[in-house]
Amino acid sequence: MKNSNLQVEVFKGKEASVNSYIFNNTKSIVVMDVLRNSKEALELAKYIKSKGLPLTHILITHGHPDHYIGMDCLKREFPEAQIVVSIPEVKQDIIGFSKWMESIGWLDNEPNLKPKSEENPTGFDYENQIEALDNTSLTLEGGGTLELSNDYNPAEAEHLTTVYSKDLNALFTSDFCYNGVHLWLGQGVDATHIAHWKAQLETFKARYQDTDLMIYPGHGASSDVQLFDVVLKYISDFEATVANETTKEDALTKMKELYPDWEQSDFLLAYSVDYHFSLKANE
Repeated sequence: MKNSNLQVEVFKGKEASVNSYIFNNTKSIVVMDVLRNSKEALELAKYIKSKGLPLTHILITHGHPDHYIGMDCLKREFPEAQIVVSIPEVKQDIIGFSKWMESIGWLDNEPNLKPKSEENPTGFDYENQIEALDNTSLTLEGGGTLELSNDYNPAEAEHLTTVYSKDLNALFTSDFCYNGVHLWLGQGVDATHIAHWKAQLETFKARYQDTDLMIYPGHGASSDVQLFDVVLKYISDFEATVANETTKEDALTKMKELYPDWEQSDFLLAYSVDYHFSLKANE
């Protein structure tokens, strides 16, 4: 039987056009992914507080900073909430990415996210603040179960969690899908990752093509199962553009022409083109 009380709201971040999802069953709240900066995360926290319900869990789907930078802010605003990931590998991805960002100064604007260490004893305690779940589901206090899947080959991220809700008839794909936002095909997403990504989208298509499932992407607006084809076409267009254009500037221009209304061309797209041209130069 469906839990008719379970509902979901999207909180749209401005930086990186990334989504947070707020699951609410009128008894408790779980939030999935928490934005790219603490300022926006504080707005998310204020919105959650306006519901007047306890936030029990902060679920992070994968180790990219646009999905987890806000977790320190959320934890400060909701001390009783648990920060959770589906598997230990996601936790290690988060720790590794944060250490790397600190090493190149990318956390200077987010000092509370600098990892705790002997040199920085007041830093964020990633090891003890993030808990890896020991099961494949997360049930809200008061009802409603989120089914977690993470048995995927490395694609947009090395390890990535999707969430399925029977109650909502919805699949939360995290960054397997973007909608109206340029994909991250930058550092860490090489030809092998792209092949895995496309194969997984084809698997999703085969599994859900005759359903009325709602698709909630990591970036951009919700859609139906046709979104899998949209993302597949984008990846194919990106591959062809990188292969056929002779300069990064031409490739960037071509992708903007093909996707004129898509967001994040100066960030996600620009870094993606730059990365794949660097790979192309080393072939």
